[in-house]
Amino acid sequence: MSSPTIRLGLRDWDHLVPLMSGRVQVPGFQVEIDARDVTPDVLAEPGLDGGETSFSRYVRARAAGDDRLVGLPAFVMRGFRHRCVLVRADSPLRSFEQLAGARIGLTGWPDSGNTWTRALIRAAGVDLSGIQWRVGPLAAGEVGKDRLGDRPLPRHVSAMAEGESLVGELAEGRLDAVLTPFMPTEFFTPDSRFRHLLDDHPAAERAYWAATGFVPGIHLVTLKREVVEAHPELPAALLAGLEASKRHWLERRRLLADTTPWLLHALTESAEVFGEDWMPYGTEPNAAMTRAFCEELHAQGIAPEPIDPAVVFPLPSAAVVPAA
Repeated sequence: MSSPTIRLGLRDWDHLVPLMSGRVQVPGFQVEIDARDVTPDVLAEPGLDGGETSFSRYVRARAAGDDRLVGLPAFVMRGFRHRCVLVRADSPLRSFEQLAGARIGLTGWPDSGNTWTRALIRAAGVDLSGIQWRVGPLAAGEVGKDRLGDRPLPRHVSAMAEGESLVGELAEGRLDAVLTPFMPTEFFTPDSRFRHLLDDHPAAERAYWAATGFVPGIHLVTLKREVVEAHPELPAALLAGLEASKRHWLERRRLLADTTPWLLHALTESAEVFGEDWMPYGTEPNAAMTRAFCEELHAQGIAPEPIDPAVVFPLPSAAVVPAA
C-alpha cells in the first residue's frame, strides 16, 4: 500500500532544502513541496494540503474561531526586526525613540514582521497612534499581497496611491522611515540612498535575545484541518521531518560554509550566542514568543480582543519535537 501524498506550498528556505530534495523523508508519507516565490494562501488552493502561513494571519483566524488551518510550532521564517527599519542615508534619525511623530511607511499593516517591529518602537516609549503610517509596496509594481487586513484601518493609517512605493516616498523625503522585512535592491550597492535606522542593529538584537530568550517568529507551517483529521499521525511526523531537515542543513552548512565569504563566522557566532538551535521547533520552546505575539496583536489593535495563546497550537501531538 502506497504512502499518502502530502503537498505543501513553501518558499525555498535553506533549511527546508533537505526535505525538498528528498534527502530527508517523513516516515509514512510522501511529502511533495511546491517551492513558491511568495507565501501561498493555503486555504485558497485546493491542491495544497498545507504550507507556509503568516503567523499574524493564522493567530487572528484561530482567535476568531476559524479552525480551518492547524498550525505546527515550526517557524520556517523567523528573525530579529531591529534591522528592518530603514531611513535615508542622510537622515538624522538613529533610534526608535526618535520615531515619535514620524511619517513611516510599511509593507503591510497586520503583518507578523511589522507587528514585531512596531513592538520595538512601542517598547521605546513611542505612541504608535502619533505616527503617520502609510501602507504600500516596497517597490513599484509589487502585487499579490494583502497589505491592509480584514479590519478597518485606524485613523492614523492610510494606504498609498497606486504607483507609489515605499522606496520612492522615502527617497523623496515624504516618509521619514520604512519598515520592511526585505531590503530594496539598491541597499546592496555602495551608493545606496538608504541605511538601517540603528547604527549597530546586531548589538540591539543581542540585547533583545538576552532580555526575551527568543527570536521572533514570522511564518509557520500549517495543515488543513481535514488533512489532519484524515491523517492524525501527520502533524508529529511532519514536525519531526522539518526538524531533521533543519539539523541536516546546519550540519552541511558547517561543512560547506564557503557559500558566502563570512558564513562560517556567522555560524560560529550564532552557536556562541544562541546555543545549538536559535530557531527551535515545538510548542513549549516557543511558548514565551507566542504569548508575547498574542499580547502585541491586541495591544496594537490588530486583534480586537485579548488572545488566549492556548488556541494557537491545539494539537498535543505537536507539543514536542521527536528526537532527531
